[in-house]
Amino acid sequence: MPQSPVAPVAEPRPVETTHHGRTRVDAYDWLREATDPDVLAHLEAENAYTEAATAHLADLREAIVEEIRSRTRETDLSVPTRARGYWYYGRTFEGREYGATCRVPVTDPDDWTPPRPAEDTDPDQPALPGEEVLLDLDALAGDSAFFSLGGSAVSPDTHLLAYATDTTGDERYTIRVKDLRSGGTTGDEITGVLGGATWHPDSDSFYYATVDESWRPDKVWRHVLGTTQDDDELVHHETDPRFWTGVGRTRSDRFVQVVSGSKTTTEVRLLDTEHPERGFWVFSERRTDLEYGVEHAVIGGCDVLLVMHNATGPDFELGTAPVEPTSPEQWEALVPHDPAVRLEDVDAFAGHLVVHQRSQGLTQLRILTLGEEGVADDHLVEFDQEVYTVGSGSNPDFRSPVVRLGYTSLSVPSSVYDYEVASRDLTLLRRTPVLGGYDPADYEEHRFWAAADDGERVPMSFVCRRGALDDGPIPVHLYGYGSYETSIDPSFSIPRLSVLDRGAGFAIAHVRGGGEMGRRWYDAGKVLTKRNTFTDFVACARHLVAEGIARPDGVVAEGASAGGLLMGAVANLAPDAFAGIVAGVPFVDNLTTMLDSTLPLTVIEYDEWGNPEGDAEAYDYIASYAPYDNVSAQDYPPILAEVSLHDTRVLYVEAAKWVARLRATATSGEFLLKCEMAAGHGGVSGRYQGWKDRAFSLAWILDRLGLATPTGEGD
Repeated sequence: MPQSPVAPVAEPRPVETTHHGRTRVDAYDWLREATDPDVLAHLEAENAYTEAATAHLADLREAIVEEIRSRTRETDLSVPTRARGYWYYGRTFEGREYGATCRVPVTDPDDWTPPRPAEDTDPDQPALPGEEVLLDLDALAGDSAFFSLGGSAVSPDTHLLAYATDTTGDERYTIRVKDLRSGGTTGDEITGVLGGATWHPDSDSFYYATVDESWRPDKVWRHVLGTTQDDDELVHHETDPRFWTGVGRTRSDRFVQVVSGSKTTTEVRLLDTEHPERGFWVFSERRTDLEYGVEHAVIGGCDVLLVMHNATGPDFELGTAPVEPTSPEQWEALVPHDPAVRLEDVDAFAGHLVVHQRSQGLTQLRILTLGEEGVADDHLVEFDQEVYTVGSGSNPDFRSPVVRLGYTSLSVPSSVYDYEVASRDLTLLRRTPVLGGYDPADYEEHRFWAAADDGERVPMSFVCRRGALDDGPIPVHLYGYGSYETSIDPSFSIPRLSVLDRGAGFAIAHVRGGGEMGRRWYDAGKVLTKRNTFTDFVACARHLVAEGIARPDGVVAEGASAGGLLMGAVANLAPDAFAGIVAGVPFVDNLTTMLDSTLPLTVIEYDEWGNPEGDAEAYDYIASYAPYDNVSAQDYPPILAEVSLHDTRVLYVEAAKWVARLRATATSGEFLLKCEMAAGHGGVSGRYQGWKDRAFSLAWILDRLGLATPTGEGD
C-alpha cells in the first residue's frame, strides 16, 4: 500500500503582543518573511503535500480541463463597440493564452449596428475588412510566468494607445504608449502605476495614479508625451490616510475628474477642458458620511452635473447641479431617494440617461429619455426570468442612440444586447457560445430565502440540472462573499457545468455585508455587525438541508478574499454544516493585519472592519471572530486554502499561518495549502492556466461532494 503523504509542520516561534491590555500570542508570524529560505521551503513543502494529497484527483482534473475546452470556442471575437469612428473588439485564438485587441473603421456614420464577422474566421486572417491589431497580448506577455493588462486607452484623436502591463502579479503596472500610425512605441514609460491611463482631450498628455508605501492610491499625475516621468506634474496628493484617489474622464469628454474617497466619504475635483484656465476645482467639499459621484449631461439644452449621492437617504438619489462648486443643499432631485430601490450609478448620453439600480436583490436598468424640456420618459428594460443579472455594457460614445447591455443568469450564458432607446427594441447581438449542444432549458434556477438568526430573510440564487431535485436532496456547492457592499449577482460559468452535470447544485448566498438588498444590507454586515455575514451564511447552508435541497453531509462552501474570511469564520462557527471548505486568497488573519497600519490597505479598511489598534471595542469584536485567532480544538471539515506569493491585497502569510494553526490545534481535519509562486490576488494569468487552476479547485469540491468521477457519471 502506498504511504499517505505527511503534512508539513511549521515550527512554532511564539511572538507576544499587547494591545489595550490584551495579550496575544502568535506562533507562526515568522512565515511572513517571503524572502526567508525557511519560509520558501515551507511553502514548497505545502505545495508538494497538497499535490500528493490530491494525486487521486489527477484524472478528474484533466477531465474537467477537457470539458472546459470542449465547451469553449477558443478562437472567438467579442461584439464590436463603437467609439470615435472605429469599432473596437477583442479576439481569442486557439492555443494562445491572452488574445488580441483590434479595431476597424466605421464605414457608415449613421449605422450603429456592429459588424459581424463569420463565426469560423481564420486566426491568421483579419476578422473584419480593414482590421488593425492594437495589442497582441501574447507577444507582450512573452515568456513571463505572469501577465496582466492593467488597462488600455486610445487617445481622443485615435492615433495613440496607452497600455499598462504587470508581469509579476504585484499590481504595479508600467504604462507605455503605442503610436498606432507607425506601429512603434513612443518611448514614454511610466512605472509603479496603479491600473491604466486616462487621456486628456488634447491627446498630448494623460493622467495616472500611483500608490504610497501602504499600497494606498495617493497621487494623481499628468504626463506630457515626450517627457520623462521625473518631469510629470503632480495634480493631486491625497494626504488623509483613510482616503484613496483616482482619475477618470466623463463620457462627454468635457471634464477630467479626480476622485478622493474613503469607505464613507467622497470628494470630486473637476477640470473643465473648455475652460482649462480654471484648473481643477472641488465640486463639493468632503463631508463625513457623504458619498457622491459626478457625471456630465446636457438636459433641456443646458449643461448640468448629475450627482448620485446619499445626502437624502442611504439608498442614494440622483440629482442635478450647475457646472460650478455646490453643496448638497443645492442639488435638485431628478430621481428621488426610494428605500426600496438602491441607485448605484448613472451613464449620461446625448439623448438619454441610464440608471443602474437594484430592487429585491435583482439588478435593473432604468432609462430616462431626454427631450427639449428635460426628462421625457422614465422606464425599465424588462426581462422575464426569475433570477438574472443585467448591466450596461461598453457604451463609450456620448452620441450613441442605443444602449449596449449585458445579460446573464446561472443558466444563461453571457449575452450582449443593443437596446434602441427610441423604439425600445431589444436586439440580441451575441450569446457566448457553449459548444457540445448546451441548452439553458436543461437547467432550472430558483430564488430561495433563508431565515437568519435574527429573523432577517437572506436570499440565495440556485441552479441545478432540471429535475435533479425530483428524487430528493442533492450535493450543493455554496458560494459566498459578503463585504464592501459588493453584490455577487448570478452569472454563467462554463467550468461550473462540470459540477452541475455530475449531479450537484450551485448556490450563491447573498449574505449581509454585500449590497444585494441595498445599503442597509451592507451596513448590517460590517464593523460591529460583521457577525451577521457569518451567521447568514450558516443559515443558508442549514436552510438548504432543512428544505430537502441539499444532503445533510453534502454542502461544500467556497469564498475568496473577504469571502475567504467568511470561510474561515464559518469553519470555526459551524464546522458540522460543511463537507468541505475552499478559501481563496483568504483574509483569515484580519486582526493582525488591521493592527498594523503600515501594511497595504489597512488604514483605508478601518471603515469596513474597525480600527483595533486605536479602539478597544473594535479590537475585542474582531478578536471574537477572526478566523486565525479562533481556531479551536474541534473537528473541522477538510479545508483547501489557495494563495499567491505576490498577492499585495491579501498576503499569502494569512492562509499559511491559518493552516499551520489548524494542523496544530484541530482534533481532526485535512488542511491543504496551495500557493501559486508566480501570481497575484487574482491567481494565475492566462486562459489555459486559469482553466487548470479552476479544475484543481472543482475536482477537490467534487471529491468532497462524493462526485469525483472523471467521466462525469455522477450519482
